[in-house]
Amino acid sequence: MSWKNTTDRYGSPSIGMHWLMLLLLVGVYAFINLADVFPKGSQLRADLKTWHYLLGLCVWALVVIRLAIRFLSGPPPGIEPQISLWQRRLAGAIHVALYVFMIAMPLLGWLVLSAKGSPIGIFGLQLPALIGADKALAGSIKDIHETIGTAGYYLIGLHAAAALLHHYVIRDNTLVRMLPLGR
Repeated sequence: MSWKNTTDRYGSPSIGMHWLMLLLLVGVYAFINLADVFPKGSQLRADLKTWHYLLGLCVWALVVIRLAIRFLSGPPPGIEPQISLWQRRLAGAIHVALYVFMIAMPLLGWLVLSAKGSPIGIFGLQLPALIGADKALAGSIKDIHETIGTAGYYLIGLHAAAALLHHYVIRDNTLVRMLPLGR
């Protein structure tokens, strides 16, 4: 498998980062939703929230690497048979929205923790607070974070549904280009 994109497939780094980001996002959502099952103040709830924060920050760090790979891998492989201009534009808009989502959500989470005055640790390192402690501001930013998080379910779902639609109904190579082992 090639490190760079070819005319019919994404390169290995692009494919690997795509699926790694999916796993991280599944983890981010799973940990925060599982945390809500356990009572406030319980150690398990706190641990699940810590994993949510940790994986969220990993998403933020890896999206920078993913963007670098995207630009270094060459032009994306073509879709065969070609899709219409409106489909290409919509796909482009969804991809931009996904990247904005993957950058904004971890930063909003970091801002929430900063405004709460909570320490932010990742792999034994303490990250600096982005803003000063302000409980009211923390609540407002948390509301925004949660609202965008809910929208993220739909955005990710739309992306996955479009890939499946292209594969099973339209029958083009949209999905196959990103599969780890091809068709």
